[in-house]
Amino acid sequence: MNETMICAVGNVATQPVYRELATGASVRFRLAATARYLDREKNEWTDGHTNFFTVWANRQLATNVAGSVNVGDPVVVQGRLKVRSEVREGQPAWTSADIDAVAIGHDLARGTSAFRRTQRPESAATGASAPGEPVWETPADETADRQEPVAVT
Repeated sequence: MNETMICAVGNVATQPVYRELATGASVRFRLAATARYLDREKNEWTDGHTNFFTVWANRQLATNVAGSVNVGDPVVVQGRLKVRSEVREGQPAWTSADIDAVAIGHDLARGTSAFRRTQRPESAATGASAPGEPVWETPADETADRQEPVAVT
């Protein structure tokens, strides 16, 4: 597994495009990541070069991104970097930097966000927790000063 994992911080540059495919949900958007530095002569922050990435998310992450992320939102994206390029008539035609996302979230250094956990379809129908997930509850006979949750399996 020699994939290049990166973490990119920037702003959503295009509205996320959501699609239902045969393999599941998919979403893509462009991320603009601009370097900033302190110009000591002017004593002010200056924008440097902007890198653009196409961010791809699949399955539940895609569904959650489509309902949570909009143009201009500051986000943090972690995923696998894939750089693609095409050569036409011996000359480089284009180069694209894509991120196959494993995690996407709002950048809380620049604002607040309200998290809402999504229900998995199989657990929502039965009302039970997901398989393999412990049920966290404090037994009634525990003393009131106990601070740690107890896993009941």
